Amino acid sequence: MSLRLRLTLVAAAVVAVVLAAASVTVYFVMQHELYKRVDGDLAQHARDPRAALRGLSPFSGDYVTLVGANGDLAGVALPIDARVRAVAAGTRPGFFRDATAKAVNGDEVQLREDVAPIEGGAVVVARNIDYLHHDLDRLRLILILVTAGGVGAAALAGALVSRATLAPVRRLTAAAERVAQTRDPSERVPETGRGELTRLGSSFNTMLAALEDALETQRRFVADASHELRTPLTSMQTNIEVLQQQERLEPDARARLFDDLQREAHEMRDLIGGLLELARGDDPSLERTTVQLDELVAAAVDRARARYPNLNFEAKLEPTTIEGVRERVERAVWNLLENAGKWSENGSTVEVSLAGGEISVRDHGPGIAADERERVFDRFYRAASARSQPGSGLGLAIVREVAEAHGGTVSAEEAPGGGALLRLRLANS
Repeated sequence: MSLRLRLTLVAAAVVAVVLAAASVTVYFVMQHELYKRVDGDLAQHARDPRAALRGLSPFSGDYVTLVGANGDLAGVALPIDARVRAVAAGTRPGFFRDATAKAVNGDEVQLREDVAPIEGGAVVVARNIDYLHHDLDRLRLILILVTAGGVGAAALAGALVSRATLAPVRRLTAAAERVAQTRDPSERVPETGRGELTRLGSSFNTMLAALEDALETQRRFVADASHELRTPLTSMQTNIEVLQQQERLEPDARARLFDDLQREAHEMRDLIGGLLELARGDDPSLERTTVQLDELVAAAVDRARARYPNLNFEAKLEPTTIEGVRERVERAVWNLLENAGKWSENGSTVEVSLAGGEISVRDHGPGIAADERERVFDRFYRAASARSQPGSGLGLAIVREVAEAHGGTVSAEEAPGGGALLRLRLANS
């Protein structure tokens, strides 16, 4: 069952319930009022029944029967039962009731009776209320027709309103189906009007834009990764082909080829590791824990000292606690230190600080050109001066991925006196 049909049925059902309740209420209120009026007339008539018998009562259309305490009857012969005789005998109070009687022509008529006690017996005053039942039947028919018409009108109005209201939803559905069929997230839906459905359309377009951007990033990532992997693979293949003719090579040449193969294998390993790290992105399944950031940075600095024994690493670290994925934060910090170590000359100093929740790594190398300070965080980007250095161009890109995954930022600056200064800030540090 479609949403439009459900809304139409709901509107019709609500109106049906309301109109039915109103109609029933009106019917019984009118019935009560009509009976109350008849009962008032009968009660007034019953106060002087003998005047009616003499033809002096204004209620000349009523039927009157007098019932003596001994059961004697006078007046029009109305149906008399034990309850009426009990009133005449004084053993029960008077009452009103509906009754039926045979007319002179043999037809059955509906009567409304007032049985009231009088001196020496009881009086039964009756009135033909066929007209009243006829009026109530006509009222009932009118109310049924009004209810049916109201339900029909509500259903029609509900269908029209739901059609207009759900038009944006239909557009969203059609757009989603086209995107599923064509796999092209460039589809957009028009954003018109105001309200929740308009915001839904805007959110849907935002989602499509994010999806389009993600797919484009993925395609670019795959293309760049393929290009970067092709270079070391080609080099390794060439070296292997040369080694196949090793009997023609000098021992020194073979040793250089083996060194090249080992270096290229390390580059492949680092490249694949970087690709896997980037592919993880902001994985929601990674558990965030409380991380003592100063201890993590101190451990990374000790590791850098072992990796670059010819450099002097100075660390000034304030106690800092964050909520994050420890392994990813650790990888980002290490990449900053590794980048500084790669560009520093032997005997120089790398200054590492953690203050105000910000990690700063400053080296005394050649620095980063102003027009390259933003691009160094792009995937696979390598400055012209860096192409002679080992690396995949993914280290700083991973730092930015980690920073953004933790709601933070990373930036590169020219350090005072020369060299590069890289700053990493995590949002909750």
